[in-house]
Amino acid sequence: MCLAIPSKVVELRQGNVAVVDTMGVRREVSLELMQEEVKVGDYLLIHVGFALQKLNEEEALKSLELFEELVRELEGEEGEG
Repeated sequence: MCLAIPSKVVELRQGNVAVVDTMGVRREVSLELMQEEVKVGDYLLIHVGFALQKLNEEEALKSLELFEELVRELEGEEGEG
């Protein structure tokens, strides 16, 4: 199973590379597979270092909220054992 967490573009670099923020973690990703223009502020789905798809902000924020809720629940379960 693969989970793609929405990531926000915070910087565009030469060589078709973007820096994205994924729940507070920044990393470089390739834009080589993107067919549409990517701008700073866009939300993307990333898989193994490649941007695959652009999301609208509302959809991305809703997904991020669900991921954060899942993380909180998992952290709570770890504290119970």
